[in-house]
Amino acid sequence: MERDRHSRPASAVRIKITTAAAYAVAGMVHLVTAALLTGSLLLIVLGFRTVVQPLVGLVLLGLVLAMRPRAGRLNPDLPTLREADAPALFELLDEIADTGGVRRLDTVQISPEFSVTVTHYGFHRRRCLVLGLPLWVAYPPQQRIAAVAHALAYAAPRNVRSRFLVATALESLTAGSETMRANTNAYISRNTNPNAWRAGDVAGGARRFNNRARTSEWLLWIPRAALAATARLLLWLTLPATQRAQLEADDATARTASSAAAVAALNDQHLARAICLEVHRLVIETKTLSRDRSTTARQRDFWASVAHHAARLRENRGSGQSSDPDAPAIAFDDTHNPFDVLRMARLTNTPQHCATISLNASGLTRIAEELRLPEQAVLSKMMRDGIAVT
Repeated sequence: MERDRHSRPASAVRIKITTAAAYAVAGMVHLVTAALLTGSLLLIVLGFRTVVQPLVGLVLLGLVLAMRPRAGRLNPDLPTLREADAPALFELLDEIADTGGVRRLDTVQISPEFSVTVTHYGFHRRRCLVLGLPLWVAYPPQQRIAAVAHALAYAAPRNVRSRFLVATALESLTAGSETMRANTNAYISRNTNPNAWRAGDVAGGARRFNNRARTSEWLLWIPRAALAATARLLLWLTLPATQRAQLEADDATARTASSAAAVAALNDQHLARAICLEVHRLVIETKTLSRDRSTTARQRDFWASVAHHAARLRENRGSGQSSDPDAPAIAFDDTHNPFDVLRMARLTNTPQHCATISLNASGLTRIAEELRLPEQAVLSKMMRDGIAVT
């Protein structure tokens, strides 16, 4: 019963009520932040001749700094592409955005993760597509279009979590809670040699320091718990509208890349862990066994191996996609998330759409050439930092 409840889309009335409540909570978050800022400044300025009031004001000011709205920024560790750097890629992305009726992208960043997401940065909330290279390599061309189309449509303003008021409130709550989280490395070990010079004084100092650190953690627990609870409440209130945005993004994806490609891209999300494990294995193999080969050859073989492994997994698990974009939808099972099963069933049972956008061999070659340097940068980053496997 619990599984079915989470897999059913919410009614229009419930979506309106929860969305209005989410706006109210987000507005309260910003009002509380502004009130804390005003109160802290007044305590510091007007109570300057006292001792307690400025200290309380500084504490409140620290809380405000933790909760301050973030404008967002690009990840400096990821290769960044603009239209002048990759005209063929941006031509494809602009066509997908225009077909889906959403705003065009300003930048593209290439990441080592198995995902495609749209983020916002700057006070003007410019749009950046964070394109996971393992997903891009593992997916067939038509599924790449489907993944990008869904990411663009899902990040549209109709998704309440993408709107300025709610998005900045969620970012403030999450960042504030993370800032005030407990630091287990802040304690001093008291395992000192009892025969050392003034060992008792060292142990006593460590004990007093740890007691103060523990007291600070308890004091920070109250605002940290309040911020985390408010963030969870805001996520719960926006869940119905977010699920509706997912379904609308599925419709836009089907119209753009075809219904078959939309189902295939959604069905192949279960390949994420297997692909990341293979990438991790290839990173280790390349670092240990391929030092004598050129960088270009290693890069070409690396991503070709990832694509081959994904094709083999897709074939073995019965989720292969025909080269025909209008081929029948791919079968799926109940191992997926219940809401994802609902989405795939909905895409399969509704009238099927043909592909509006497709990639030909020339376009694939041009985009591959434009991504060659970013691929090298991402591979170097993975060689240095490894890859997270979830």
